[in-house]
Amino acid sequence: MSEQNLENLVKAATEKIHEIADCETVIGKPIVVNEHVTIIPVSKVSVGFASGGSDLPTSVAKDCFGGGAGAGITINPLAFITITDGDVKLLQMTMNAAKENALINMVPEVIDKVTAFIDKKKAQPEE
Repeated sequence: MSEQNLENLVKAATEKIHEIADCETVIGKPIVVNEHVTIIPVSKVSVGFASGGSDLPTSVAKDCFGGGAGAGITINPLAFITITDGDVKLLQMTMNAAKENALINMVPEVIDKVTAFIDKKKAQPEE
């Protein structure tokens, strides 16, 4: 009987964790600001879980089970994905982003600037 009690205890705890930390917690629901701008929050979710139980000795010949379960969830907002008239950007919330992340975030902006420079050169009449 105690195996079933422990199983029920773990099942109830994991169902509650699932209610709190689903996939929309990591990549949030899109927030439509207007017809031109959409914002999507991005978060980091960390979950810790523990459970245990034991049959307790009793003088009465019946099952006596004692158990418990606990969980901790941490949700840290990391960034926002912004979509403005089809232009997609990742805006990180931390100023101490790793160099690799900073470089990756700069790539679309650099490509836009190089493309604009080339287009400007093509548009200038040759002398």
